[in-house]
Amino acid sequence: MATCWQGLWAYRSYLIVFLLPIFLLPLPILVPTKEAYCAYSIILMALFWCTEALPLAVTALFPIILYPMMGIMDASEVCIEYFKDTNILFVGGLLVAIAVEHWNLHKRIALRVLLIIGVRPALLLLGFMLVTAFLSMWISNTATTAMMVPIAHAVLEQLYKTPTSKDVEEGSDNPTFELQEPSPQKDVTKLGEKDNGQVHPVPPASSEPKAQKDRQRVRFSQGMSLCVCYSASIGGIATLTGTTPNLVLQGQVNSLFPENGNVVNFASWFGFAFPTMVILLLLAWLWLQVLFLGFNFLKNFGFGGHEREQEQAAFHIIRTEHKLLGPMSFAEKAVSVLFVILVVLWFTREPGFFLGWGNLAFPDKDGKSMASDGTVAIFIGIIMFLVPSKIPGLTQDPDKPGRLKAPPALLNWKTVNEKMPWNIVFLLGGGFALAKGSEKSGLSEWLGDKLTPLQNVPPPAIAFILCLLIATFTECTSNVATTTLFLPILASMSQAICLHPLYVMLPCTLSASLAFMLPVATPPNAIVFSFGGLKVSDMARTGFLLNIIGVLVITLAINSWSFPIFSLYTFPSWAYSNTTANCMVNQANTTTARP
Repeated sequence: MATCWQGLWAYRSYLIVFLLPIFLLPLPILVPTKEAYCAYSIILMALFWCTEALPLAVTALFPIILYPMMGIMDASEVCIEYFKDTNILFVGGLLVAIAVEHWNLHKRIALRVLLIIGVRPALLLLGFMLVTAFLSMWISNTATTAMMVPIAHAVLEQLYKTPTSKDVEEGSDNPTFELQEPSPQKDVTKLGEKDNGQVHPVPPASSEPKAQKDRQRVRFSQGMSLCVCYSASIGGIATLTGTTPNLVLQGQVNSLFPENGNVVNFASWFGFAFPTMVILLLLAWLWLQVLFLGFNFLKNFGFGGHEREQEQAAFHIIRTEHKLLGPMSFAEKAVSVLFVILVVLWFTREPGFFLGWGNLAFPDKDGKSMASDGTVAIFIGIIMFLVPSKIPGLTQDPDKPGRLKAPPALLNWKTVNEKMPWNIVFLLGGGFALAKGSEKSGLSEWLGDKLTPLQNVPPPAIAFILCLLIATFTECTSNVATTTLFLPILASMSQAICLHPLYVMLPCTLSASLAFMLPVATPPNAIVFSFGGLKVSDMARTGFLLNIIGVLVITLAINSWSFPIFSLYTFPSWAYSNTTANCMVNQANTTTARP
């Protein structure tokens, strides 16, 4: 029997793929409508995404097959959804991120900031969190974590390495990193110390400080590891290209509400999400500091300890690593300049509160910018294939003596092809196809009708409950799949109850990045967990409260500074639908009936 169960478990993916479509067949057979057909497709894809029986990107291709077969959408309509402007923005942003990573510019930034911040326990924790969050705003959260975790462990190894005899003779010490454990008594004679020619043994009581020191070391190591993966997830929410769920939101809004006037762009998203990220990052730093360093903040910041007699080992290794990079190369300077130009162009294209270069140089008939954020990203990306990686000049080709050779460009297609996560492009496209199919089939309108009772619930309560739901769901499945599944439903709900769609879609998108409790929740967590020193219970205990803090911060953001940024005061004209008309009539009748 045991062998039978083991065999079934070994073939679980095959069984899920073959059996799930059969188990769900009663839905389209008993309810032969387009709404039921679309619901069948969405439920099937949702279960495949949750179980990962098939790769996420492969599951995202299902609409290309199911929608034409079920008469929901024409194949040509479905295929268009797989490479929209949002996908272009994703590809263009990653081209720049790949160049930054390829030329090691991100490591130079990280080490430089750590040298500036310092090596006190609390400041070291803050330094790693600031660096990781900043890098995650622009490059992949996974790549950022994979780079920062080895640096953190190298620093920790230097902090707690066993002193050599040379260190003892020179009086080397690093009291800053004793972390709040009681200092050993100065009058206790250490092992090997001579007093009038005699060697005195160490008293048994000295074993207790050593055990406590080991516990403090383990705790601080855990805190350093968790601070890297948490700040990678938190930093990604600050920019539109920082993490994929943000792009899913932009694509869904543009797909479901074509007349929205590009309300979600790089500038508007940054104005909303960056303050949210800063507040959440600082609160996470305080929580990790309390949990892993203790409540003695003076000790955490290095006050009240002994003066250092020589440079600390941690600072030395960071400085050494920074020196090994050498001076900035021409390629690093070129990538830095192009990166800054990209960010400036993103912010000034169509900011909303003044005419951007897109409105002035490339306006359409309504004065809107015809160039998008994706246009800018691809433009800078193409330039990186044209700019040489060394100061222009001719050198001898080592493979072909006697021939001159030009320096390679900042980017080449081989590097891009190896580092570009093409699967995310298909995953984004699958999400857009699901949203369009829900609209075409009438499933969105049907869901809106069923959700009208929520009109009596206060909007802040709706946003808070939905954020908790998304934050819980994203612990078990991909954050991209979570936003892909929920955002069309939330859009239908907001139309049905006359609530601004962005009022629920924005906070739920941010909540999809609050994957702090489980190693499988997001790749940064898995990377940190693979380095060892952490248990699932450690991550779950730390991440649980951090999830609650994140939901509260996001609720604060959506009920305060997001209102002027996205004009959330009134229901927008671009979101009107049949369910909205019914909602407006009900509101008018309710207002008239009041005494």
